[in-house]
Amino acid sequence: MTQPATQLTATEAMIAELQMPDTGWSKAARADALGRLRAMGLPERRDEYWKYTRPDTLIAPVAPKAAVFDNDEKPLFDDVDRLKIVFVDGVFDADASDDLTGEGLTIERLATATSDLHWARDFYGTLETNGQTPVARPLAALNTAFATDGVLIHVTGVVSKPVSLIYRHLSESSDAILHHCIKMDAGSELTVLENGPAAARFNKVMEVDVADNATFHHVRTQGRDHERRAATHIFARLGAESLFKSFTLTVNGVLTRNECVIELTGDDASAHVAGACVGDGVFHHDDTVFVTHDAVNCESRQVFKKVLRNGAVGVFQGKILVKAGAQKTDGYQISQSLLLDDDSQFLAKPELEIYADDVACSHGSTSGAIDEDALFYLRARGITKAEATNLLTLSFLAEAVEEIASEEMRDEINSRVAAWLERHRS
Repeated sequence: MTQPATQLTATEAMIAELQMPDTGWSKAARADALGRLRAMGLPERRDEYWKYTRPDTLIAPVAPKAAVFDNDEKPLFDDVDRLKIVFVDGVFDADASDDLTGEGLTIERLATATSDLHWARDFYGTLETNGQTPVARPLAALNTAFATDGVLIHVTGVVSKPVSLIYRHLSESSDAILHHCIKMDAGSELTVLENGPAAARFNKVMEVDVADNATFHHVRTQGRDHERRAATHIFARLGAESLFKSFTLTVNGVLTRNECVIELTGDDASAHVAGACVGDGVFHHDDTVFVTHDAVNCESRQVFKKVLRNGAVGVFQGKILVKAGAQKTDGYQISQSLLLDDDSQFLAKPELEIYADDVACSHGSTSGAIDEDALFYLRARGITKAEATNLLTLSFLAEAVEEIASEEMRDEINSRVAAWLERHRS
């Protein structure tokens, strides 16, 4: 399909500002991604999957500036025994990172993995390419073409120590494009943590291939960097009897668009995607999820909760596609918002598309204010209105936070949300 001249002009303007890294084994995949990007064009507001979110600042040739804020909080997950990999404004920081070795896995940087026989040669960009159908995701194609760095993780066993990807933002005008590839062998297990402000503008892709009987846990936080603009993408493929669980907490940020595209291709696989966000003022948060069931007796859960105030905007677009033959599918989707004033808004577009007859699929979306009866009950017992509101807010978010498997990490996430609510008391 021929793209409008304005869309092509914006696309070429963005491409002109970027330089494709000269990484031998990924050249073909990058060239293919660039061709796809040129064919589809960068997103526009009139595109169906962008009608609730203005992509302007995500596709501008030069990244908007974002002030760097001091953060005196204790680093998230600091008490967790983990393997730390640090990127500063999209650039790997060897001095702040741990040695990239661990039992049951190999880790390399995308920028320095040069062997023409590298395992990622036949993997890099493949899940992103598959995820372009039936919905075009041009920012992901742009990432595959121009990503400057990232990690390539091959998991061969059960890894007890989480891999922690830490992002730091030190430049007001930084623009980071990172691409992570994670290949999990049959029966392997890995937890990946992500936290920190990556850059003034951040474009990230994570491709995760979860083989038969493998388990992948992912916990991500996006917070405290008030002026961040970010577009993130997770593309996952699940084998038989595999488990994929991903949770994201977002606080602050001018614009955040988190996309998750999951294919359940092996029987008895399970995929859980959850998110919680709390926004105040100039805050636009978009969760866009597409789950495809293409095997028998698989389960998927989408649980998203958003707390919004002072004009903040939340968006949820979630789809469950059940293909013919994917019998005994169990698909669950819930998206809810808690609006703490009359100025905020929640825009939801839940979808089911089912071509099998033996399924149990449900979706729901609600938006409302604090329960006045519950608020009165707590205040009648001597709790201030602000404290009662915070307690009810934490209770509202609980279903999403409970999707985190680790109790220790759940407690830490809850404490961070409580601290944010305390700082933003009316």
